[in-house]
Amino acid sequence: MSKKVRHDKNNNITIDSTGRRVIYYSDERNDEFSAAQIDAIKIDENYDYERERGFGKVIRFVLYRLVATPLAFLYTKLVLGHRTEGRALLKPFRKTGYFMYGNHTSNYGDPLMPNMFAFPKNVYFVVHPANVSMPVLGRINRRIGAIPLPDTLGAARNFARYVEARIRENSAVVIYPEAHIWPYYTGIRDFPDTSFGYPVRLNAPVFCFTNTYRRRRMRKTPRIVTYIDGPFYPDETLPRPARIRDLRDRIHAAMCGRAVNSDTEYIKYIKREDNDNKEA
Repeated sequence: MSKKVRHDKNNNITIDSTGRRVIYYSDERNDEFSAAQIDAIKIDENYDYERERGFGKVIRFVLYRLVATPLAFLYTKLVLGHRTEGRALLKPFRKTGYFMYGNHTSNYGDPLMPNMFAFPKNVYFVVHPANVSMPVLGRINRRIGAIPLPDTLGAARNFARYVEARIRENSAVVIYPEAHIWPYYTGIRDFPDTSFGYPVRLNAPVFCFTNTYRRRRMRKTPRIVTYIDGPFYPDETLPRPARIRDLRDRIHAAMCGRAVNSDTEYIKYIKREDNDNKEA
């Protein structure tokens, strides 16, 4: 007997008889399940990536260290119940810039948690332009570390210079290669190797972090436990395209190995089939 379910207007989300949300997807690289709908600005050669000149450094320090970091600590600990395993791997790299790749599964946690386990490093995030397009929050995001992806060749050159400068100054640059947020997803999606060209070009160390979901006794939502792995380095014996692909494959394999530590599925994701009748 099929269970009663409630469907959303796009036929992507249902609620089964146990009250658990079920999401149907077609394309794990491109489907987006974040609730936010934002008209993104165009990031062209006129976009100013360098906002930390002069008084801009003071503004960043106040927003990032005195406001955002304490709030992030409280939110990740009290709301998400966040815990990190493997943070000691980062300690030898306190005076070295590095890239970090993670799975994209938390609307509010993903911009905050890396600031906690990479502390006291400055952390920057490669983001979709939508993250800097909001009238007020977008401006704040720019100040506290959002690096929007470029839309033009001129912007791409500025973007590359800015990312390189952050690595050279020993900061951490965080990238979510899955690109789209799938809340509470417990697997690791297939993702392209496009973003792995950055550490290959700079021959920089790379870490990955895998957010897993664990049951909590007193709350319905699970806690997040993050596992850190690395460092990984580009294999310089390979040609550049193979070097990029190899780095992507090693990161993906490490994340898949950690994802099995999730012990609860708060939201169930099911691949949509042509004959799918949406029964859960």
